[in-house]
Amino acid sequence: MSRVTHWDGVYTTKQPQRLSWFQPHLDLSLELLERAGLNRSTRIIDIGAGASTLVDDLLARDVQNLIALDISAAALHVTRDRLGERADRVRWIVSDVTQLDLPPSSIDIWHDRATLHFLTEERDSHKYAEVATRVVTPGGHAVIGGFASDGPAECSHLPVVRRGPEQIAELFAKEFVLVEARRESHTTPGGSLQRFAYALLRKQGR
Repeated sequence: MSRVTHWDGVYTTKQPQRLSWFQPHLDLSLELLERAGLNRSTRIIDIGAGASTLVDDLLARDVQNLIALDISAAALHVTRDRLGERADRVRWIVSDVTQLDLPPSSIDIWHDRATLHFLTEERDSHKYAEVATRVVTPGGHAVIGGFASDGPAECSHLPVVRRGPEQIAELFAKEFVLVEARRESHTTPGGSLQRFAYALLRKQGR
């Protein structure tokens, strides 16, 4: 089964609030985005946006340059329906992140909560890092989270790569520096505990 087929199936058969990774608000992500200098003119992309409410909270902060990317058109459709007319304020991209085609230095903040950890092939994780490095402007930031080293070994019946914040940072070490390392214990809607790790990275240059 392809990644697209898998995720389209998830988002057409389950309510977002019942998905294991659901949170009403991504409070830690928002905190780290603010640490990265988020403001209304920030050019930000949310990788693996799915049906997350992050886009809602960014629009509530009047962010004007917002891109939501997901491999699943069905996932983005859920969010667009929820937003209604506000969806017109977002640029929607259906793409595998490793094939993302945006101009160099066109993004100020790259956000990803739990897409990178699904890239279990080394070539894919390196391609992910190459894409992020190309599109983030010098002086820009990346906020990247995923299952921590003591987190679950799989998600949505798919294997994941577990990393601590420092291991996330290692993928980007050529051009990014680790600004802040954070950890989070997330309780799923079903009551299970998932441990996440986050890295706030800054691209060197400016």
